[in-house]
Amino acid sequence: MEEVVIEFHLDGGSGLSPYQQVVQQVRHALRLGLLREGDQLPKVKDVVARLAINPNTVLKAYRELEHAGLVVARPGVGTFVSGTLPGVAPGVLEPLRRDLRRWITKARLAGLDDEGVEALFATTFRTTATEGTA
Repeated sequence: MEEVVIEFHLDGGSGLSPYQQVVQQVRHALRLGLLREGDQLPKVKDVVARLAINPNTVLKAYRELEHAGLVVARPGVGTFVSGTLPGVAPGVLEPLRRDLRRWITKARLAGLDDEGVEALFATTFRTTATEGTA
């Protein structure tokens, strides 16, 4: 029995196509150390059944990841992580995750719904990135 390391989800309001969302989710999981070399991605048929999308959508995402050198397809076996992306150590991520959870809680207590939290974060992130400050 294979272990499922990542479960894909789709967000209709993200502005990204389903295949782009799958690619992005794999890239994020690699960057955060949630996926490692040798891990198997969900089989195409399982992603199709879970997300109710066309198999070609999943295949396109997996092909893009393969062209980027991040996964390798093994016919009849599955698709496996073969590369990685720069990230930070898990010990660095956990305190940041705790701080972010506290911030989200404060934002919700201030009256922001999920969309408001995302909007505030996204605009602040973009502003900070263009200012070159952290």
